[in-house]
Amino acid sequence: MGPYFAWDVSPIILHLPWIGFPLRWYSVLFALGFVGSYLIVRSMVVAEKKSVDAFESLPIYLMLATVIGARLGHVLVYRPEFYFAHPLKIFYIWEGGLTSHGGFLFVILALILYSRRYRKEFSFFWLADRCAIAGMFAAGCIRLGNFFNSEIYGITTDVPWGVIFVRNQESFARHPTQLYESFGYFYICLMFYLFYRYKKRQVPEGRLFGAVLIAGFGYRAFVEIFKENHKEFVRELPMNMGQMLSVPFILVGIYLLLGWHQKRSHRRLRST
Repeated sequence: MGPYFAWDVSPIILHLPWIGFPLRWYSVLFALGFVGSYLIVRSMVVAEKKSVDAFESLPIYLMLATVIGARLGHVLVYRPEFYFAHPLKIFYIWEGGLTSHGGFLFVILALILYSRRYRKEFSFFWLADRCAIAGMFAAGCIRLGNFFNSEIYGITTDVPWGVIFVRNQESFARHPTQLYESFGYFYICLMFYLFYRYKKRQVPEGRLFGAVLIAGFGYRAFVEIFKENHKEFVRELPMNMGQMLSVPFILVGIYLLLGWHQKRSHRRLRST
């Protein structure tokens, strides 16, 4: 039993009156995740002698896709009744409310569109393999931001590393699931990047993407065991909402890791 760590750090770094809202740790870590991911993928583009000029506009696609997808995912899955009653609130993203599953889905759509525009330089799976690794770094930074916001925390616990979120006016410890996810995502990013380098950047297209989907969403589903439920109706189900939303990504990951997408493309080529 204990001792527990009391977390009482303000989510606000400083107030910026000239822009009308405060600078938050979450915003800084969100931006750090994107900058770090950009640098990781850019280094891969340079190392593999791909067109840097063609790559430079990709971060804009991914930034918009992440924010729009994460916001719509939260609106449609977690609080549709509130946002349908207050539609203007959908645009108030500074008030919080993003979901990683929606953001990741829209990132995939953005990569499809981008690869079609620059098909001479990048295939979809070439981009997806590398962006998936870097995306784990961004996901880790975002979860650190959640920790600073004292949100997306776990269930109550008596483990020695439990955290008391003082700003939520609580006196009992919870699982710091934000940190569980953050450190796990950083580890997944590092391990797959090292594997990518070990294989001398020669991995069949789609396999890395599939493996990262399995590892990232599989780990996410595991951590959900220690989280509070966000939807009442899932309390009677064997999985919570986060786990159910992770299952399709894991299944797609298995499909890609086994190389079935390549077998289909080979059959299509033979038939033509």
